Amino acid sequence: MLSGATLVLSPRPCGIRRERALVKLRSLQHVSSPYPEGEDASVRRFYGDVLGLREKPTPSTLAGMSLVWFSAGEGLELHFFPGRPDVESARHFCFDIDDLEETRSRLQEAGLEPFDDTAIPNRPRFFCRDPVGNLVEFTRIEGDYLKSR
Repeated sequence: MLSGATLVLSPRPCGIRRERALVKLRSLQHVSSPYPEGEDASVRRFYGDVLGLREKPTPSTLAGMSLVWFSAGEGLELHFFPGRPDVESARHFCFDIDDLEETRSRLQEAGLEPFDDTAIPNRPRFFCRDPVGNLVEFTRIEGDYLKSR
């Protein structure tokens, strides 16, 4: 079986089933989230200045689309596009960070309101809405959550 591959059991003649790889997944490359038209400065201030992510230039083929891209760790990017965030949605992305309390304090100093949610073993965490309404989770992976049942 391939590591990270999605597998399905495929029906075969005479009722014999076999595993078949659908996708040879290498990694998650980026996550895209919306921001209200004209609020790109708020996105840059929060993700760049408050969280310290490095903004990346967008490809010239996408010029004029008002996209904002950030590097979010080795090989991972965070993309923002003009659109309407769903401020009621639980949809979110999550950052694995070193210092949860320092980050919570930075968010509070920036006028945001971090909040706790249901605990996960070996993954202390909290959530916060960014200034344009997207939900962001902050966690610290300390071990396998399944091993502390």
